[in-house]
Amino acid sequence: MGAITDVAGIRVGHHHRLDPDVTLGAGWATGVTVLLAPPGTVGAVDARGGAPGSRETDLLDPANTVRHVDAVVLAGGSAYGLAAADGVMTFLEERGRGVALGGGVVPIVPAAVIFDLPVGGWDRRPTAEFGYSAAAAATGEAPAVGTVGAGVGARAGVFKGGVGTASTTVEVGEQTVTVGALVVVNPTGEVADPTTGLPWAADLIEELGLTTPPSEQLAVLARLEPKPGSLNTTIAVVATDAALSPAGCRRVAIAAQDGLARTIRPSHTPVDGDTVFALATGAVEVPPAPGTPIAMSPETPVVAAVGAAAADCLARAVLVGVLAAEPVAGIPTYRHTLPGAFANKPAGRAERL
Repeated sequence: MGAITDVAGIRVGHHHRLDPDVTLGAGWATGVTVLLAPPGTVGAVDARGGAPGSRETDLLDPANTVRHVDAVVLAGGSAYGLAAADGVMTFLEERGRGVALGGGVVPIVPAAVIFDLPVGGWDRRPTAEFGYSAAAAATGEAPAVGTVGAGVGARAGVFKGGVGTASTTVEVGEQTVTVGALVVVNPTGEVADPTTGLPWAADLIEELGLTTPPSEQLAVLARLEPKPGSLNTTIAVVATDAALSPAGCRRVAIAAQDGLARTIRPSHTPVDGDTVFALATGAVEVPPAPGTPIAMSPETPVVAAVGAAAADCLARAVLVGVLAAEPVAGIPTYRHTLPGAFANKPAGRAERL
């Protein structure tokens, strides 16, 4: 499926605390995932859920002054978890990253959070130290997925949620553009059709090589209790190496939200805070296509291609995060509840998912 770090210059780090004996509401089960962007990265955001928890998102409005983003923080802990961004700012300040002002720099670090407090406990949430450690751990290697970082306390409907990532390439004119996604899957909605046990998107069923589980496993699925409606929100970052304006990034973030709608039902609910950040590193310049109408922005074909690819990547990443998740606090996982869905897959690949 690839990873968001396939976009050159993007680095990802996780930090979490997970007690081995955690039970629902007692014990640490939360974390932070940090994405560090190369200098000059343009950013934007789109929030579709009715209950977002976020920081510095107004700054990413294309009408506002700041153009570049230094890092994005995805965290557990609900609004308390936004404190993790303080640690990332400290990490970047120590390295001279940020908007240069008279007495120093101000790193631009947007953040979004999921509501995972009922899993580990209300008094166990990420701090600035979590954010600093996640930033310090960031590398350009493919990040770990599943029950890691901000996905440790995540829950996706009746199943354990987690962190997922994916990437692809797309041809725009004569240039090859890379697009990637990273997501923390914690929605109120379900990621699998309860009648078949399979993902909602038919194309992803085929791509992942899944098959309908046996009836006895579907009966187990039918008995699982839905998660509380307040335990919610899917947050994500999509990135590309294409050169885009802030307005172009915003259109990509909007298009990427379709990836959530394809894989989570329902999505964008009043109790979800679904938020997608979009980043463009600008490493690949795509010249305007010949014959582009004067009334149309020259970057429109790039935005359209990148936006479609971002939605595809985000849809894949959602399922990667859920299929890779390990049990926490008694929350069942897809893989352990419906092992028959992997009957058509080679054993090694099924285990990796």
